[in-house]
Amino acid sequence: MRFVPTYCLREGMQLGDNLFGKNGELVLVQNTVLTRDFIQGIEKLNFNGIYVEDDLSKDLKIVNVINERVRAETVRSIKEVFICSDKKSLDSKQKFMNMQSQIAKIVDEILENKHMMVNMVDLKVFDDYTYFHSVNVAVLSIVLGTALGLGKADLCDLGFGAILHDIGKVFVRKEILNKNGALSDDEFHELMKHSFWGYNYIQKGFGINMSSKFGIRDHHEKYGGGGYPNNIEGDDISLFGRIIAIADVYDAMTSDRPYRKAVNPSEVIEYIMGSSIVHFDPDLVAVFIRKIAPYPIGTCVKLSNGLTGIVTENYESYCMRPKIRIYKKGDIEVSPYEISLADNKSLNITVTDIA
Repeated sequence: MRFVPTYCLREGMQLGDNLFGKNGELVLVQNTVLTRDFIQGIEKLNFNGIYVEDDLSKDLKIVNVINERVRAETVRSIKEVFICSDKKSLDSKQKFMNMQSQIAKIVDEILENKHMMVNMVDLKVFDDYTYFHSVNVAVLSIVLGTALGLGKADLCDLGFGAILHDIGKVFVRKEILNKNGALSDDEFHELMKHSFWGYNYIQKGFGINMSSKFGIRDHHEKYGGGGYPNNIEGDDISLFGRIIAIADVYDAMTSDRPYRKAVNPSEVIEYIMGSSIVHFDPDLVAVFIRKIAPYPIGTCVKLSNGLTGIVTENYESYCMRPKIRIYKKGDIEVSPYEISLADNKSLNITVTDIA
């Protein structure tokens, strides 16, 4: 399989994996041959791309860090939590309990694949960004926590804090959350309160451990100081807060937003590395970049010498220099062959998300 951006989809391409909608419904089944109508439907759902199967990539098996069905169910669960919290529903406690069950499933799946490097190309539905983002932050946080050697109970607490990291936004005025333009100083000041409001809200009898609550409160604190709500720094920031901060920024930057297009994973990894010490815990960053592939398997890339290929393998020790299956030189297709950038230091990736 290989990942193809939506704008590069063509009739006759074969879907490489099941495609789920924002409510967990099956939109298209694996092996479906794309027609013009199917492509238009994918565009209307605002998917940034899909996996396709073809002769060039048929041997590439992309293992998702969690099952797509579990992901879809979790998106639905966190959506229910946000809606009930916004309406101050009496069902909120039950929705939180359902959410804990979903987090436990995610932890189990990640522990089963704990030695893999995460190739996370996100097929999130744009219209439900908040909920997909919450789930992705939970997944990335649990992956990082697993690499740090946290036990299952702590991973569940971490995942619960991560998926609820933005719950305080239900108390922010909707016109601020939905504003496409720049926020005024007063509007931004109100938005900054969401982490503290979320921390206060979940203390109301939902049975959530303090470590999860601290993660919610601290995820906008900066390792070098200057963050909010308490302007603490270094190890005074809770471990969960420091973990969630990295996951939150990574997923936010790699997502399409109304005011900008998604940034490529490799560029986000470089930003996180460059912001180490100032914004992020450098020890956690060092672990994160070993576990999250900047160039996920199945991604099409162009090299500095004009060759085009597909990423076929990643290396934890050389995260920015994967193995590439070359299939084109300039505009001319060539017989496929593989090169490892880890062994070819003179070559660099210059363009990603091409097809």
